[in-house]
This record gives sequence, C-alpha cells and structure tokens, in this order.
Amino acid sequence: MMESNEIKTTEITGNKAASDEVKEKKVKFPVYLPPDAMELMNMLYQRDNCRSKTEFMEKALRFYCGYLLTKESAATDFLAPQIAEMTDGIVSGSEQKLSRAMFKIAVELGAVTHMLAAMNHIDEQTLHSLRAMCTDEVRKINGIINFEKAVRFQHSE
Repeated sequence: MMESNEIKTTEITGNKAASDEVKEKKVKFPVYLPPDAMELMNMLYQRDNCRSKTEFMEKALRFYCGYLLTKESAATDFLAPQIAEMTDGIVSGSEQKLSRAMFKIAVELGAVTHMLAAMNHIDEQTLHSLRAMCTDEVRKINGIINFEKAVRFQHSE
C-alpha cells in the first residue's frame, strides 16, 4: 500500500506517428476541485481539442505557470528582446508598405501637377499665394484634405 506522501508514477504510451511509440512518465495525485470548476472543465476540454481532462488540466497548469513566470525578472529579461525583435519586424514591414504607397501617391500627384501646370497659365505671385494658403490649410486640418470643401472654397470666390 502507498503512503499518503508518496506519488504514484505511470508510464503512458501514445502514438506520435503511425508506428512511433512515445513513452512519458506521468505523476498521479488526487485533485479536489469545486463543482463549478469541474463543470467548466467538462464544458471546455473538448473545445480546446484535448483528448482528456488530464490533458486540459496540464495545458491550463502550464499556461498559468508561464503567466506567473513572466512576472519574474529573469523571464522579463528573456521576453523583452523577443518582443523588441518582433516589434522591429512589424514596424519594418509597415515602413516598407507605407514607403511604397507614398511613392505611388507622389508619382500620381506629380502627374496631376504637371497636367494642371500645362493646362493653366499661373503667374509666380498667384502660385506663391496658393502654396502658402495650402500649407496653412493642411496644418489646420492635420493633413486630411476634403475635396468637397476645396470645391466649395474655389466656387465661393
């Protein structure tokens, strides 16, 4: 008979691949859960694709232990560079996408500007005044240009 402080171990055999056998030692001990926790586990373990409640409890325990370890400075020292590296990758990818989009917009704006310059004969003073007005307007509206407001402004003069 086993004493109360002894832990029973069992070898579990499972199929990792079709013919590949994996042996893993598991420790068996009593667990006492409140009925609502047991009901929650019964409801969720299959939703998490667990084959058993034991697998579900093991995953939950590992998750919670990982959560607790993130509060320690050693885990933070490990995670901080990983997070920084991931963030750098995300920002770098976003910078490239934004740069390409801004390049395409600049090309289109250049084409429109040249068409307008070819169609209209604007003197230097009017051009200078227009540039100053547009600079002030963009500052006021924080770069969000509204075509309808521009049309109304041009027709109001």
